[in-house]
Amino acid sequence: MKFGFKEGLLAVVVLALLCGCLIVLLPFLSSLLWAVVLVCSSWPVYFRLLKMVGRRHSLAALLMTLGMILILLLPFVIVGTTLADNVKALTAATRQFIDQGPPAPPAWLAKVPLVGQRGADYWQSLAADTGQLWVHAQKLVEPASALLLTGGLFLVSGLIKLALSILIAFFLFRSGATVGAWVTALVRHIAGDRGEHLLTVAGNTVRGVVYGILGTALTQAVLAGVGFLIAGVPGAMLLALLTFFSSIVPIFGTALTWGPAAIWLFHQGANGWGIFMLVWGCGVANVDNVVKPWLISQGSNMPFLLIFFGVLGGALTFGFIGVFLGPTLLAVGYRLVVEWAVSSRLMETNPAAGNSK
Repeated sequence: MKFGFKEGLLAVVVLALLCGCLIVLLPFLSSLLWAVVLVCSSWPVYFRLLKMVGRRHSLAALLMTLGMILILLLPFVIVGTTLADNVKALTAATRQFIDQGPPAPPAWLAKVPLVGQRGADYWQSLAADTGQLWVHAQKLVEPASALLLTGGLFLVSGLIKLALSILIAFFLFRSGATVGAWVTALVRHIAGDRGEHLLTVAGNTVRGVVYGILGTALTQAVLAGVGFLIAGVPGAMLLALLTFFSSIVPIFGTALTWGPAAIWLFHQGANGWGIFMLVWGCGVANVDNVVKPWLISQGSNMPFLLIFFGVLGGALTFGFIGVFLGPTLLAVGYRLVVEWAVSSRLMETNPAAGNSK
């Protein structure tokens, strides 16, 4: 087959056109990717809703979009609009906690070899002089407050991208069957039946991550926020947002937020509410063991490091929306590599089985 000047010129023009399209879409890449994730993960729900409304695609897409606004967008909008007040309330509560001073050091501390007596003396000096304690605490409290307020801008930018992704999802839902057929045909043309199988694995993995990891984290954050509001903990909405991020941390997880809240309540003399916070927090922590197996479908059993790097790397690359997008992309990549390796090994050991797949 000859490849002449005209064909070469046509290839250059097509490549330049594709590059131009990519440059135009680049600012919206994160929103577009997250819209695809939302549609893939909620497609079974949309399909059932479509049957309920008599196959009216626009109406079903509109209802799905409204549901996403209520479940995904609205909670973060509420947190964003109250962020400054929550930071101020949390800072004031911390100042009040420090002004009241810590309790006397426990008796066992002085008995610790080498550093016990020195630690007990230092603790006692801080308990006797709350001004000195506040000086030390200011080194952490004020930068943390400034960081949280700066995070508000980060959150606002992410909410705009999240709203855009939900808008894109409406059009993807409405034309989802056609787009899905195009993608399936393209993948089958490039990689055959094996490519179609990997496409199915990718879809299952997306649903597994969104339901099993992000869905669980969102559920824990909402429940923790309800508990903070009931107990009267300052900065309840901000603490709920922090619970969403801390839920992926192994072992400690959500205790990083409701634990200090319980300590603050006990320190205020509200022992009843402190006990309530401990019991409620333990319930929130165990949601991970109850909800995740129910929500999970397939593919979210990924190593913790991938989740951790997905959250941080996604946030650094795509902003706030990358918190959701990063773990999903890494999970899909991880599952595809594993599936490809298993399929390749199967073909090497049993070519007939590999070809029949």
